[in-house]
Amino acid sequence: MVVCGLACWRCRWLLPLLLGLAIIMGIIALAGRGWLESESEPYVHQASLWESCTRGQEDLNWNCESLMDYGWGRAAAATYLVGFVILVICFALAVIAFSIEILRFNFVRGIGGLLFVVAAFQIIGLVIYPVKFAEEIPLTGDNMFSWAYGFGWASTVVVIGCAFFFCCLPNWEDEVLGNIKPTYYYSSPERAPYLN
Repeated sequence: MVVCGLACWRCRWLLPLLLGLAIIMGIIALAGRGWLESESEPYVHQASLWESCTRGQEDLNWNCESLMDYGWGRAAAATYLVGFVILVICFALAVIAFSIEILRFNFVRGIGGLLFVVAAFQIIGLVIYPVKFAEEIPLTGDNMFSWAYGFGWASTVVVIGCAFFFCCLPNWEDEVLGNIKPTYYYSSPERAPYLN
């Protein structure tokens, strides 16, 4: 006997949990110094969303300049940060929405719409940064966009996935709330004689 169902009410915390994961990855991206790094030795360049640091091949101290002195640096940081703040708000709204017994599915769809706005802001910041950085900051040696930049993209991908789920969840309102009877499938009538 197999019970078919799209979702269960007990699994309602999965989406807020994924939003929490996106927040953690966003914090790592905002605080990490690995947006751009030298690819191989000598490691002479590293950058975060906020500053770019260089050093000589024999020098141990990093010389850092703020990217907030550039208009594109402020734009990249502002758009990513605005997206992150809206993401935190969406997380709080999702916790509230899934905590109450009578789930407001239009409210859930609104959270999905806000998550698309989050993704748009984060994508704008993540595209501005490498394009303008490569154009305006002199780079020496081989450089790569590294782990913190990757966490920024990972957070954005999770947000996009959650946005689709939040927007589509009201289509399965009855299944999620348990308002319909489960459908049981049997392989043959001989295996379930009590149904006759």
